[in-house]
Amino acid sequence: MAVTPREKFIMALEGKQPPGRVPHFELVFYLTMEAFGRVHPTHRHFGQWGQMSDRERECHRRDIADLYLAIARRYEHSAIFFHGPGGWGDAAHEETMRTLEALRDLSGRDYFLMLHGDATYGVPSGEHMMDFAARIADEPQAVKDEAARMVDRALGAAAATHKRGVLDGYALCSDYCFNTGPFFSPAMFDEFVTPYLARLVAGYRDLGFYVIKHTDGNIMPILDALVSTWPHALHSLDPQGGVDLAEVKRRVGKQVCLIGNVNCGLLDTGTEEEVVASARYALRHGMPGGGYVFSTSNCVYTGMDLARYDLMLDVWRREGNYPA
Repeated sequence: MAVTPREKFIMALEGKQPPGRVPHFELVFYLTMEAFGRVHPTHRHFGQWGQMSDRERECHRRDIADLYLAIARRYEHSAIFFHGPGGWGDAAHEETMRTLEALRDLSGRDYFLMLHGDATYGVPSGEHMMDFAARIADEPQAVKDEAARMVDRALGAAAATHKRGVLDGYALCSDYCFNTGPFFSPAMFDEFVTPYLARLVAGYRDLGFYVIKHTDGNIMPILDALVSTWPHALHSLDPQGGVDLAEVKRRVGKQVCLIGNVNCGLLDTGTEEEVVASARYALRHGMPGGGYVFSTSNCVYTGMDLARYDLMLDVWRREGNYPA
């Protein structure tokens, strides 16, 4: 019996070497207008969602689910990171779950399905950065108490989601680092992030979910702290932040699955030769021994040349195959 893309993805997350081609996925594939002539779900305006009839909503759910599935099939993604219709609160969560159920209904058990699920402090936006830094200095316990409450809320929502039986895991997408290094010093990271990330990951694992921790930038000063929280995988291993996949594989490749890390900057502005070299480097250093998923170092974002992504995938199809 053939191994499904979902099964291969799970094998990689568990540190194993799946048969055939190394699994591949992207956090987001935004180029749906160019590839399919359809607006990406996150680019649609959902301001009138509440005014729609039940039949209209159901048509939108099925259309969104169909587009996510079309992306996965055309570009051979093993996993789908689903982004809900938008908004906050119980109503938005319910719409997300119903659309996710439509996706599972269309795709069966062929693809690994995940949602965003981070509840830890990341790099604050520029307008809030100074206020956050002041709070850490002036009210450290209040900051920690809020960190604990954020984790509690996320795990409560995950427990409810678990009962629906359609989700495989979570991608945790709080960014911790700039290209030059982490926003928090390693000591502060261990004080304000590590224990809460560890509890979040443990809670998701206890519910039977897989966990992928994403952060851009230079993670090397906090690499060991990230791995100590026991996610199944790290993404995106950002080469623009000086992260060398070969070095990360050597240091922690037996402890955690690695996902990445074809240089998005080169996909955007590099030569074709540089794109090929970056894809080849990722495969050669990520694949040995398994526990690896091929992807860009961020996502297939708006404005990227689709032909460059196709070029990256050409390398993957030729050179990303484990021996029989």
